[in-house]
Amino acid sequence: MNESRRAATPLSIILMATGPFALPTMRWLVDSPHDFRLWITRPPRPSGRRQQLPHSPLRELARQRAVPTWEPEDINAAESLERLREARADLFIVCDYGRILAADVLAAARLGGINLHGSLLPKYRGAAPVQWALFHGESETGVSVIHMSPKLDAGPILAQIPTKIEADEDAVTLERRLAQMGVAAVETAIDRLAAWDGRSPLGTPQDDTLATPAPRLRKEHGRIDFSRTARQIVDQVRAMRPWPGTFTWWERKPNRQVTLRIEQAQVVPEPASEAASPQRAESPPGTVLVAQDDRLWVQTGRGILSIVRLCPAGKRSMAAAEFLRGYRIEPGTRLGPPDEKS
Repeated sequence: MNESRRAATPLSIILMATGPFALPTMRWLVDSPHDFRLWITRPPRPSGRRQQLPHSPLRELARQRAVPTWEPEDINAAESLERLREARADLFIVCDYGRILAADVLAAARLGGINLHGSLLPKYRGAAPVQWALFHGESETGVSVIHMSPKLDAGPILAQIPTKIEADEDAVTLERRLAQMGVAAVETAIDRLAAWDGRSPLGTPQDDTLATPAPRLRKEHGRIDFSRTARQIVDQVRAMRPWPGTFTWWERKPNRQVTLRIEQAQVVPEPASEAASPQRAESPPGTVLVAQDDRLWVQTGRGILSIVRLCPAGKRSMAAAEFLRGYRIEPGTRLGPPDEKS
């Protein structure tokens, strides 16, 4: 730790976090010189057939390290506001919490709140910044820490760290790496706030004209549109892992649709794609061009998509070679919803 960070004034801090993106920051906060007074999280909701509570690595850490915990139904309710005022915290750290804080709530801490966000703001404001950066084929992303305002992800930037997106990264691996990067950004932001005089301009204002949305994911975001390019579909597969996944349909028998979850895909290079040239003539997007050995190649709006790994509905995940040994799918078959094949 450098001299400026050792000299920073310890602050009393409340963490508001629910999702795993906040885990590295919470780990750091537990062992930091700051007074970590309280972890606030959303109440867990049972899910699945057995209505089990989801596993929370933050909850496990809080239990192990005896972190005081509070699970309000509504952080913006009057009774929540009263408790926050009574806590007399210097600062709120918000990360992957899942609620927008009202102005009165932000004002309950002496220095307001900071938010750790998984993008280079103002790009990708919203609930799924990592996924939408991948979906749109970005080559760079990063983390930002802002001084919060009631407007979504719109406060001035206190710290920002860029990083290159690796070609083999998906939403799971990229989000995990960004979460680790976020610790340094949070430290920098806290140091700046601790030294702030409370009057001078703080941070770098965002240019709202450059803002792009990153809305919460829905099931339909995983549906493949084969009229898009092969590169775009590969990026969609990377972005939508693990949920909602990327999927299409195969009419295995007349009026019998099988959902295929595409787990890994590649763009077929142009020289290699010559092997499919006889089948490519006037083939509409979604047409299977090659289904042999380990090659399951599909025509797209531009380029050929190689499906490397997939999971038929009700079955386990398998490589393309194993799928083709167990399922007979002929070149010329068209993948996609039934209403798009006529």
